[in-house]
Amino acid sequence: MDPYDLTPTVPEDRRIAQDWPRLARYLAGHGMTFDDRIAPVQFAGGFGNLNYRLVIDGHPAVLRRPPPGPAPAGAHDMVREGRILTGLAPLFDLAPRCLHVCGDTGVLGAPFLVMEYRPGIVIRDRLPQHHAAVAGTGERLADTLVEVLARLHRVDPDRAGLGTLGRPDGFLARTAQGWARRAEQAWDGTAPEQARELLDRLARHDQAPDQAVLLHNDYKLDNLILDPDSLEPSALIDWDLGTRGSALWDLAVLLSYWSEPRDPEALRTLGQMPTAAPGFPSRREVAARYAAATGRDLSGLAPWRAVAQFRLAVVFRQIYRRHRAGDGGITGADRFGTLADGLLEVAGMVMAGELD
Repeated sequence: MDPYDLTPTVPEDRRIAQDWPRLARYLAGHGMTFDDRIAPVQFAGGFGNLNYRLVIDGHPAVLRRPPPGPAPAGAHDMVREGRILTGLAPLFDLAPRCLHVCGDTGVLGAPFLVMEYRPGIVIRDRLPQHHAAVAGTGERLADTLVEVLARLHRVDPDRAGLGTLGRPDGFLARTAQGWARRAEQAWDGTAPEQARELLDRLARHDQAPDQAVLLHNDYKLDNLILDPDSLEPSALIDWDLGTRGSALWDLAVLLSYWSEPRDPEALRTLGQMPTAAPGFPSRREVAARYAAATGRDLSGLAPWRAVAQFRLAVVFRQIYRRHRAGDGGITGADRFGTLADGLLEVAGMVMAGELD
């Protein structure tokens, strides 16, 4: 099996072209050789950043840049991602090395970074057929997700040079308020009633201070690159939202994507991870495994989960809004409006203690 042909790529006629000659000239000015004899390929999957495999200094590398158009506040931050990878890679072997960061929009029209390429497979909404037939695959992947997250949260931000990253104090309330503002725009200028109710409920919850850890901030299965045979992780990618805050947030984000067979329809049709398939543990079991691995008290997890679920609703509504405006290219985006409304209801259920 060719290790460089494992990740699906965008068909050539649908790739978003970059100015490769300009990139070559720019990189040459920084002592790096871009081999234009091997055409870059764009990786498929995801709704956000654009990722290309290319050859730099004789080795495969990945170029990452934001998608076309205006970026939501705080999203697609390549300079932040470069800073995180530079500090984290020596302490956390699943963080790819950052090779170069460019904040000059005059090169490719947006900031970008070049990082180490790590081959492997990415699992999204369904297991590869040869793994789906193997008993214990779901349990093994769940344990991997827990173990990797526990390892990340043990990294000392100060040792990584990231002790000033983000604003951990008041993280939950500020995150909820930020997503409420985005919700107002995403729902065409009128914040949904569920958003106001969620903020009201959060205001009545006293969040005890928590030790700040490094947060991935979008932790889910398809941000792990896995060995195609053993399913051992080789990389944790997509760090542009990384920050510091309570470890409960990363766990809550993971659980917001974790669907179960008896869930409300919105969660069952979310399609971000294959966890509703037979063989995967429940959200409650995953949380218990994380608590056992870290010794953390999860008694206050529900508000974090509610905000993470609310965040996910807003993200899908933002994609739906772009789709309506004619920014196409995302398969199935016409159903994301209904999905977002359903996820809002799920957030309320989580906050009310009606859904584990």
